[in-house]
Amino acid sequence: MEMTEFIKNFADQWDETEMEVFTPECEFHELEEWSSLVGLAILNMCAKKYNVKVLPAELKACVTIQNVFDLVQSKL
Repeated sequence: MEMTEFIKNFADQWDETEMEVFTPECEFHELEEWSSLVGLAILNMCAKKYNVKVLPAELKACVTIQNVFDLVQSKL
């Protein structure tokens, strides 16, 4: 799994936020567009694209996209 591909898939779950915002260091909970629906979309993306079940509490504990990437990577 590549970080650049993961970031693209992660960014695809957002409607209005510009792609340039999404970096490994991005604190995605702080983005204006963040909502529980985006969170569900991210959980679904992890399940569909990577066949990894991420629990809502695990996603909530992640601060950056790097944290989510590392979590998914650890479950592969």
